[in-house]
Amino acid sequence: MEVDKKSLQTEKTQITDCDLSEQIKAVTKESHSRAENTQLMLAYQRGQVTLPQYKLLLCSLYKIYEALEEELDRNCSHDGVAPIYFPQELARLESLKKDLEHFYGQNWREQLVVPAATLRYAQRLREIGKDHPEYLVAHAYTRYLGDLSGGQVLGRITQKSLGLKSGEGLVFFTFPAVSSPNLFKQLYRSRMNSIELTAEQREGVLQEAIRAFQFNIEVFDELQNLLSISETKELRQRHKTPSTKTPEAKSAQSLRLSPSLASSSQLLRMLLGVCVALAVGMGIYAF
Repeated sequence: MEVDKKSLQTEKTQITDCDLSEQIKAVTKESHSRAENTQLMLAYQRGQVTLPQYKLLLCSLYKIYEALEEELDRNCSHDGVAPIYFPQELARLESLKKDLEHFYGQNWREQLVVPAATLRYAQRLREIGKDHPEYLVAHAYTRYLGDLSGGQVLGRITQKSLGLKSGEGLVFFTFPAVSSPNLFKQLYRSRMNSIELTAEQREGVLQEAIRAFQFNIEVFDELQNLLSISETKELRQRHKTPSTKTPEAKSAQSLRLSPSLASSSQLLRMLLGVCVALAVGMGIYAF
């Protein structure tokens, strides 16, 4: 993509502490640190990802990008959106549709599994698209630059862990219109730093960047709590069930999880893995 080098020659490329991109980096520093140093993040980076994890991740990403890109399209001429509007280079929705169809088939829309926290995130994107379009820059910045950075790492991990053929179910991670991710990120930062904002609007954008990470944390908490409740109920049910087996048989049985509990445990690990994957995609490596 020639827009990278040619545009950079005429764009502002020197970043200062007063620039919006640097301010977002500063206010989200704590969120970055927490996410990067969790055991879950380290586990995912070791390649511990399953196909169910990845499929569930795609479902949530689809709903998030559906809301984000519809609002960016609707506000593409807004002064706070136009400078960072790059649908040809960055749009992810069509890529996600292809990946979902690959794994679920043509009726993939009927099989989407999306937690309420993801829907709340999507709703927030639609709200600010209507009331404060300039806030969209905070979400677009953390999402798209995260995809261009950490998302590439995530793509390689996913491909290797699941044994997927090149490009098979991995379209989300490809940016054919971006020849140099690093150059494009420089261009993107310079464009967003050129957006003129009042002091109140700038503060709103910074708070929205923090909120973007918070939505990710809420997705994690909701999934973890739901599975914890499920496992607790299963354990109580097992203790209430009378046993007529011999002591030896009971001892052997105690070494095994019931199928439903084992399924719950596997699902818990799967959902935790998805939360880690979402954290990577939420822009942890964006800066």
